[in-house]
Amino acid sequence: MFDATQIPEDLGRLANQSRILVRRAGPPRKDGRCVLYWMQRAMRIVDNPALDVAIEAGNLLGLPVVVYFGVIARYPHANLRHYHFMAQGLRDVAEDAAERGVGFVVRRPPGNSLEAFAEEVEAALVIGDENPCREPERWRKVLAKRLRVPYWTVDADVVVPSAVFGRSFFLLHHFRPRLKVELPAYLKAQKTTMPLSAWQPRKAPASFSLSEDMTAGWRNLDRTVAPVDAFSGGTHAALRRLKAFVDGQLAGYAETRNRPEVQGTSRLSPYLHFGHISPLTIALAVEKTVKQGKVQAETRDKFLDELIGWRELAVLFVRHNPHYDSWECAEPWARKTLLEHAGDPRPYRYTLRQLESAETADELWNAAQREMVETGWMHGYLRMYWGKKILEWAPDPATAFDWAVTLNDRYELDGRDPNGYAGIAWAIVGKHDRPWFDRPVFGLVRTMTGSSIAKKFDAKSYMRQHE
Repeated sequence: MFDATQIPEDLGRLANQSRILVRRAGPPRKDGRCVLYWMQRAMRIVDNPALDVAIEAGNLLGLPVVVYFGVIARYPHANLRHYHFMAQGLRDVAEDAAERGVGFVVRRPPGNSLEAFAEEVEAALVIGDENPCREPERWRKVLAKRLRVPYWTVDADVVVPSAVFGRSFFLLHHFRPRLKVELPAYLKAQKTTMPLSAWQPRKAPASFSLSEDMTAGWRNLDRTVAPVDAFSGGTHAALRRLKAFVDGQLAGYAETRNRPEVQGTSRLSPYLHFGHISPLTIALAVEKTVKQGKVQAETRDKFLDELIGWRELAVLFVRHNPHYDSWECAEPWARKTLLEHAGDPRPYRYTLRQLESAETADELWNAAQREMVETGWMHGYLRMYWGKKILEWAPDPATAFDWAVTLNDRYELDGRDPNGYAGIAWAIVGKHDRPWFDRPVFGLVRTMTGSSIAKKFDAKSYMRQHE
């Protein structure tokens, strides 16, 4: 906890929120010229609690706000597809920041040091985003030691701040009661606070032009995974997709959400991963349709169970389990029985290259893999099947988990994300699931077969779409 006596009383009250973690305490720089918001995970201006905190702090201190984005050339597992989508989003940030009255500066290597930029603009206080994944969390801890000014991070990409729960949960139905208690306090529209002081530096800081290729000259970037046409990045594209979903697909969501051959889901996960849209923005748009009588409450509940229930359960899993992206996160019963069946004969044995190229005897699985490679997204129902077949075909469970993470993180626009890691852990090592009947290879981990799931939707239509 920070020492509230070290800072002005009103600023102390602002910092004492469940969404805020004070990583470096102390009073703001006395001669500071701005509040600096280090944007990283929440790449948006609209409904961004971290930016809101920065603006509120700036107003209390009588200072303007500048948003800073430092491009990281070697972001773990990122490739050209991811950087292209991100760059599209940053163009929207630049436009929206100007409308909001805050500065926006982008730097790329080698001049992308946040610590140096904070000194350059004489920041009084640094506000940043939370991110539960391992490497970004390490960066935040290092930065907290190096900065000369206070540093707070804000849990901006969940509806209910993770600190409210303080732990992970075994099953979703264990989490739901706690979520139900806390949700009403957070599932409400937030006021848009405008900065009282305009960003007008004596000398405008240099900023990278987003009309240029931010990856130019990066020799080690994987450019073999190309950008896709199926999704355009950015808040503006996300809001258009949200409107199309609530106007056209939401009413039938309960019936079509598990039918991969039709577009019955929101397809907003890439935008959520990059922070181009807030889950609160989505949830409130859905709530509005119920109040207007356009959608049944039961349909809303099913959708919010995915958007908030499963997604925030996944964030807690990653936050509290250091092995979230490896087989080591397995439930004890799953580990025991998977090891007992590790020597079972597999119906097929494939290499990672064969899986990546969709060269299996299972045409439904191949279609799902091609959807991911070609569009940067895979339907959620098929992601479960996709993961379980990798377990069935890989040499052992640990390798299966590693292969699933490798493919997911490489091709999915929403890869490298708590939701993806939790989904793989559910499919392969029983996370957030219960023991089932003992089966070869799977042990007590739930199985899924192509013949059984193909009865629940038009599999032939789906496969034709992804030949």
